[in-house]
Amino acid sequence: MNSSFLFGLSTMAYIFAMMIYITYLAFRKSSVGIFATIITVIGFVSQTFAIFLRWKEFADLSGLGLIRSAPLTNLYESLIFFVWCLILGYLIIEFKFKNRSFGAFITPIAGLALAFIDLTGVTKEIQPLVPALKSNWLLAHVTMSFLSYAAFALSFSTSIMYLIFTTEKGKDLSYVFWTITFGCFVVILIAMGIDFLTFKVAVKPDIFIKSYLFKSSFMNPSGIIKIISWIVTIAVLFLVWKYGYILKTAIMKFNISSEILDEITYKSIAVGFPIFTLGGLIFGAVWADQAWGRYWSWDPKETWSLITWFIYAFYLHGRMIRGWRGKKIAIVAVIGFTAVMFTYLGVNLLLSGLHAYGSK
Repeated sequence: MNSSFLFGLSTMAYIFAMMIYITYLAFRKSSVGIFATIITVIGFVSQTFAIFLRWKEFADLSGLGLIRSAPLTNLYESLIFFVWCLILGYLIIEFKFKNRSFGAFITPIAGLALAFIDLTGVTKEIQPLVPALKSNWLLAHVTMSFLSYAAFALSFSTSIMYLIFTTEKGKDLSYVFWTITFGCFVVILIAMGIDFLTFKVAVKPDIFIKSYLFKSSFMNPSGIIKIISWIVTIAVLFLVWKYGYILKTAIMKFNISSEILDEITYKSIAVGFPIFTLGGLIFGAVWADQAWGRYWSWDPKETWSLITWFIYAFYLHGRMIRGWRGKKIAIVAVIGFTAVMFTYLGVNLLLSGLHAYGSK
């Protein structure tokens, strides 16, 4: 048994748990909810062992010692660690608040991250470290960055739930905002699912395609399929806007209040922000000085990290100094995590820079 087998096992467990949590949200059967938690815990334990195994495999291969062999050196390993942090945070919330409805909103983020690995052709092999990564700051900088990302992901899920819970169907801007955001999330999940079925199950192309992501929909060579994809997207957004109130009814049945959702959102950001400030920005700057000879280079990753920092600083300033509460501050939390996703994935995939090694 090696780390790849255990990673595969945890991936299947999380995707399976995601489907069970959504079923639990729809039917409210306690036995279904317990089963979803058991599957999630199995996936988490498997992934924990896998991370330690990969760490040891990397240390044996590189000969750099344990500290410099942390499995956080490429996009695949960072995504795996992000999912591990996210699931850990979710399990803590589930056991603390005794409420499994969060699972239907948090596990899809883990499912998206894992599907992203498979569909984009990200290498899963252990690779030699580039010179910039041979630093003792690697463990602190990357670990703390992804702990904060996971906290921000939790705040995103609970802020979306808050908006669903507190808005009424209609032309209210908050309702339109969350239905569009949630609808886009649904469209991305569906598109990834079609990619998987098309390229991994049904077609299995003879030639190797590095990235399958959106190749069967928005990135398809056929203009007709692209047009159909956008028409379907608009239809999904309209349906979510039209029937989004059903989700509110479902959430209200789980004895969860808007105050609890607001509290979890705030605490997640209050925990994630200082970790991100210290680990992501300050430790990153120190590491950059050692690796590239300067603390700050306005590299795209650095610039978007700073934008992310300002958004969450604005959230905390608005809440703690201005006393903002409710839908307005929840929208800021959603925008903040959108910036996190672009900093994490968008910059690596769409822009070049000093952090380009993170896209491999």
